[in-house]
Amino acid sequence: MAAPSEERADNRHGILCMVLGMSLFTLNDAIGKWLVEIYPVPMILAVRGAASMLILAPLIIRAGPVKVFRVAKPLAHLTRVVLIALEVALFFLSVRALPLADVMTIYMAAPLFVTALSVPLLGEKVGARRWSAVGVGFVGVLLVLRPTGDVISWGAMAALAGSLTFAFTLILTRSLRGTGALSMVSLQTLGIGLAGAAVAPFVWIPPTPVHLALLAVLGVVAVVGHVLINRSLAVSPAAVVVPYQYSSLVWAMALGWLVWNDVPDAWVLSGAALIIASGLFVFHREQRAAPVPSVSSEAGAG
Repeated sequence: MAAPSEERADNRHGILCMVLGMSLFTLNDAIGKWLVEIYPVPMILAVRGAASMLILAPLIIRAGPVKVFRVAKPLAHLTRVVLIALEVALFFLSVRALPLADVMTIYMAAPLFVTALSVPLLGEKVGARRWSAVGVGFVGVLLVLRPTGDVISWGAMAALAGSLTFAFTLILTRSLRGTGALSMVSLQTLGIGLAGAAVAPFVWIPPTPVHLALLAVLGVVAVVGHVLINRSLAVSPAAVVVPYQYSSLVWAMALGWLVWNDVPDAWVLSGAALIIASGLFVFHREQRAAPVPSVSSEAGAG
């Protein structure tokens, strides 16, 4: 049993890794938002996937390619990879039209979608308190979307569809908990890259050297972010570190202001407060009912 001082040190280490990991994911999303204004989404997915696989290759070789890619429930893994590729594409489409913080706020509703969908899809029981929290969270989503007149743009609809798709991937991942983290990350990275590569030749725009480097950075940053979050969950309980995933919104607001001069309005801030409060409450109730470790391979939106 660890001494209290050691436990506190591990928790600080875990929190630091989680915050740094989420900051890298948000940086990844911000770079993607900037690049998607210039290059087609399939091209971004292809180059990002290739760069990520180059980083993962030594780990895959060390573990053994057959061991990494031979998984149980291959159809479920294929479905998950397809959903993740769709979700990432929807994310990049949404940030092309909306401020980064707006999209990140809508994506934060994914755990609430998971709670609602777990009843019909997984047969789980959700109590009245969690249903109330889900309802409050969806009110927050409506505040961000502001569904009056023609305010709901295609970008907002893409973000909402991406958040819902992300929720489906989280639910599907629950049935794949026995799969190793390296297998999960490698399969989704390879799948996203191949999905982009299938279309990229038809929409390819020759990138400048600087832009090509940034496209590659997307892949590197994503892998490092996964490593940090894996480390966070390895050294600290999920109940301690998972709430810090919401720090991504702070990074998104800061980068949105610094790069695009985007400042969230009162609607977005109010919606974000409701979504975060609801998400934390649902997480707390689920931890009390049956503590389940978070899946780090699903941490990043884009």
